[in-house]
Amino acid sequence: MSNWAWTALALFAVWAVTAFGIRAAVQRRRTGDAGFRGISGRPGSASWWAGVLFVLSLLGGAAAPAAALAGMPTLPDAGDSTALRWTGLAVALAGMAATLVAQSGMGTSWRVGVDAAERTELVTSGLFAYVRNPVFTAMTVTAAGLALMVPNALAVLAWLALVLAVELQVRVVEEPYLARVHGPAYVGYTARAGRFVPGVGRRACIPGA
Repeated sequence: MSNWAWTALALFAVWAVTAFGIRAAVQRRRTGDAGFRGISGRPGSASWWAGVLFVLSLLGGAAAPAAALAGMPTLPDAGDSTALRWTGLAVALAGMAATLVAQSGMGTSWRVGVDAAERTELVTSGLFAYVRNPVFTAMTVTAAGLALMVPNALAVLAWLALVLAVELQVRVVEEPYLARVHGPAYVGYTARAGRFVPGVGRRACIPGA
């Protein structure tokens, strides 16, 4: 069990460094700006909770394998299933690769958070031709894989926090912003691409709908 926890912890570290650290360094080299916009909204608002839950999910993702190493038991139905952990490894690796591909596809439009006064290019090619939020989809898949590798309560809570954070960030912050900035072009895009999964959530992001 400890080997799987160490592997999950190492993968999480690599994922965090590449998806945020290296990506931010690339963004700064290209644009002079690392792309971090931070938590938006007033404390207690839905947009604020999106940012807080995202941070908590990342902290929980690192803490889950550490807790497993410290002796936290797995969930009752998980047991010591080797097949479950190998599945988690495969899912995590696929999610990590998809995260990097999706981020690369954003080019200089990549951001962490939203600045309402900023205007970025609307990306609709590559993975974005099928899914409007492939980075978030890939991150959720990665977190699910890591949770399967160390299936304890903390891992599950971290994954649930990420899912809720992503839903709030997309629906409350990003979709209204993109609809306001890009207008009909974005509305037309929502009719073609799903929100998180191809074909699912099309035309569902018009503010007030």
